[in-house]
Amino acid sequence: MPAVIGGGLGDIEETLAAGRRLARAGFPVTLYRRPGSPLPKSVDGPWDWPPLARVDRPVRAGRSALTVTPAWGLSGAPSRPGPYGRGGPWSTEVADLEAAYGPDRVLHVSLEEFARTLSPGREQRERFREGGIRSRALAGSVREARTRQETETYVEAFRRFRAFDHPRVLHVFATFAPDRGFARSWPASVQVGPLWPERYRSRPAPHRPRRPEWLWYASPASAERLLLEVIAGLQAADPIPHLTVVSPRPWSVPLPIEQGRLIVGSLASPAWEARFRRASLRIVTGSRTLLEAMELGGPFLYFNGVLGSGVRRRRHRPEKLRSLLAFATDAGMTADVRKDLSDFASGRRVRDVVRRAARRSGGWTAFPRRWPVGPFSPTRRNAGDLVVHVARALEAGRPAAEIVARVRSGRAP
Repeated sequence: MPAVIGGGLGDIEETLAAGRRLARAGFPVTLYRRPGSPLPKSVDGPWDWPPLARVDRPVRAGRSALTVTPAWGLSGAPSRPGPYGRGGPWSTEVADLEAAYGPDRVLHVSLEEFARTLSPGREQRERFREGGIRSRALAGSVREARTRQETETYVEAFRRFRAFDHPRVLHVFATFAPDRGFARSWPASVQVGPLWPERYRSRPAPHRPRRPEWLWYASPASAERLLLEVIAGLQAADPIPHLTVVSPRPWSVPLPIEQGRLIVGSLASPAWEARFRRASLRIVTGSRTLLEAMELGGPFLYFNGVLGSGVRRRRHRPEKLRSLLAFATDAGMTADVRKDLSDFASGRRVRDVVRRAARRSGGWTAFPRRWPVGPFSPTRRNAGDLVVHVARALEAGRPAAEIVARVRSGRAP
């Protein structure tokens, strides 16, 4: 049940990645949508779909059913009283499945935002930072919010709209390393290792062109601000790499034809994979292209957007990068490359960072090609494996609520 939750298309790809993992494990995968109901926005696109059956009625393929949605409380939960109570885009289909199988035989896997594992206090601080509050004023703003009971309001809203009280929803928070404060604040959450795309493992490496290629997935609207500095940095390389920019929107700044190419819109999955694989460096964003770059191995840069300008410039949703940089130390990434990644993500030193990466200066000669397993228990190292284990427990006849309770408590499904 794919949908767009936060505005980016990664929510769709992550849901399909879970479907691909389940299909490889031998489970029948189905896309059910009621007749006359269009799919949610952007879902019916050129994605890497798992082998599946598209149906317009619930299909009893077994005695149990497992749904996979992004943020089930927003995409699959039923309508509720009060403000913002309208059901999610898949709520009708969820109700149909529960009616067909019986509620106790349907388990919902909710894929929550990658690496967004902040305690309520840290979440409030981050909200103010991203809203433009200067660093020296953040502590005072957090104290005032606590006095006004804003944190309590946030906690109640997050618990309600994420459906933490639902006993048959497994809230999967994939990340590089578990956060204890988040776990204490939200005991219903399940922190696991990444849901890896697994799109490149068995495919042969493509022929690399004589001229190196850089591929930039420029999803953030602010990515255009970096273009001229990126081009200037590439001029220092010999030979100068060809730059392909893939953006969901047209750019006002032209890309010089001798330097590269701007592709507006989405590439079909085979074309994207071919370009992504042969690139000598990838500039990625969000979580899904980041994990693709890590899985494929080799150098990359990360830019998830910036807000403001000058001294008030600040990174948009930086928690994924922070988590990555902490994780990268264990992977052997050198301090100079970690600084380059951090500065580039902030839109700072762009020309210098690109020049260093293009020339393979310093630690760029030894950019990690393999990443270690994070500090998780064996059953939680990989979100895809966890989903398969949950599906097998459901298939074996264990009640959905019992499975969810076991996983929430740290046990195997």
